[in-house]
Amino acid sequence: MIHEVDEVLKELLGGGALTGSGIDVALDAPTRDWAARRNAPTINAYLYDIREDVNRRQRGHMPVRDERDVIVKRRQPPRWFRLSYLVTAWTKQPQDEHRLLSAVLATLIPRELIAPGELPGSLGALGLTVGISVAGIQTEARSLAEIWSALGGELKPSLDLVVTAPFPAYPEYDAGPPVTEGAAVRVRTMDEEHPVTEERAHRPAHVAAARDARTTARLGKGRGTDGT
Repeated sequence: MIHEVDEVLKELLGGGALTGSGIDVALDAPTRDWAARRNAPTINAYLYDIREDVNRRQRGHMPVRDERDVIVKRRQPPRWFRLSYLVTAWTKQPQDEHRLLSAVLATLIPRELIAPGELPGSLGALGLTVGISVAGIQTEARSLAEIWSALGGELKPSLDLVVTAPFPAYPEYDAGPPVTEGAAVRVRTMDEEHPVTEERAHRPAHVAAARDARTTARLGKGRGTDGT
């Protein structure tokens, strides 16, 4: 799932306001060594934190349907995770970096939600919408200063980008075949040779009426002409 989110982000960051700009999009850790090797304007999206969104955890099972909308399997609900990215721009001039960050904001702000049809692989197969939050209030335990210190670099203007994505739960369980008939009720008279049977309570009214008529006729055969 994480690599699929990476794929979506690279496509988003390389499009929108930056379409046709030729700006590179990298996912590497922006260390001093990486910065020294860079030789072209680059947008960097570094995944620095992964945490479960426990507020979205669900219990129970979800149905898995086939192309006929028949339930064929059941599985646990997906677990949702917050993937936090440190987005930075790298050029030779600070003003150019600020322009790139502005372009990133212009690209991501309208895309608060990504529809399942835009998601690749197993992420799209879940049929769930993925949320994106950019430059919001940081809620992770690590501060940006600590992150830059761990990377061995100097503090740099950045955007905190959070993608909340579902992770499929395993295993899946086979479901029984669909129910096509209702419950059957069998009632016997005192005369064991002529059992009276009522079946399929969900039958249409005209079918039930015909069965009632046949039942009445069988009961009449076991009684006298005076009804006793």
